[in-house]
Amino acid sequence: MLAIFMGTPDFAVPSFKALVGAGHEVAAVVTQPDRPRGRGRKEAPPPVKEAALSFKIPVYQPSRIKDPEFIALLESLSPDVIVVAAFGRILPAEILRIPRYGCINVHASLLPKYRGAAPIHWAVINGEKETGITTMYMDEGLDTGDMILREAIPINDSDTVSMVHDRLARLGAQVLVKTLSLVGSAKAPRVRQTGSPTYAPMIKAEDEQILWDRPARDIYNQIRGMNAWPGARTTLSGRVLKVWSAEPLEDGGASGLPGQVLPGGGDGIIVKTGGGRLKITELQLQGAKKMNAADFLRGTPVPPGTILGETKTSN
Repeated sequence: MLAIFMGTPDFAVPSFKALVGAGHEVAAVVTQPDRPRGRGRKEAPPPVKEAALSFKIPVYQPSRIKDPEFIALLESLSPDVIVVAAFGRILPAEILRIPRYGCINVHASLLPKYRGAAPIHWAVINGEKETGITTMYMDEGLDTGDMILREAIPINDSDTVSMVHDRLARLGAQVLVKTLSLVGSAKAPRVRQTGSPTYAPMIKAEDEQILWDRPARDIYNQIRGMNAWPGARTTLSGRVLKVWSAEPLEDGGASGLPGQVLPGGGDGIIVKTGGGRLKITELQLQGAKKMNAADFLRGTPVPPGTILGETKTSN
């Protein structure tokens, strides 16, 4: 089929490469504009743009997806299908109507659960035991279209969001190829989404904050659901402290306030929570590099009784 691919971040790259590798002709790639990245905040291209240029495929980066000239350009390409994977914008009806086989989305959840921008983060943060890929025919809603294929994978207790992201990116590429084969042969199912949907909004700064009066297991899930981006954070003596890895522990009869450092940490920092204890094993103090807790403690002692961060849960 003649395809247009629309995607932006690393997650979309395997799907793009699979589309090309399966023999489909990609007439164009559409991605977000170049944006500042990294410490130097230098303008950098999205990963999908870099991949497209390596295949010498034309790349378009409209600032407005509803721009009439851009829509006319897509129409002039006469695609059979538009494939969308983590593009980052909702497509208007004018674009959805262009391809004869429709616009097909590769979404990183088992719909109708976790519609929205950050499904992988929230699945891990919420302690889900499985997630997956759903391909669907796009409509004007937020991930509300009829489903084509769904494939699940487990989320292991020690998985970080980056681990789940990478597995889903690979799975998404595989499911996309199967989906297009079915669509092209007129054998693709079309299944309405049923059940109560849940949503996965973009991660905000307040979502990163560790609230120590929550249960240790919930905080542990938050930490792994923020690793490797953006990082769960607390404060130590007024400085931001990012917590990258931790272990939930039973309460052990320990007394203390939520957020209070307890004795007996050894190679980690044991913190009292609203239910159980949490052992911090990898962390990063503001202005310093990431390191394991044992190395950190050699240079920055954190004596028992120290209070970390905030404890008041939001209403």
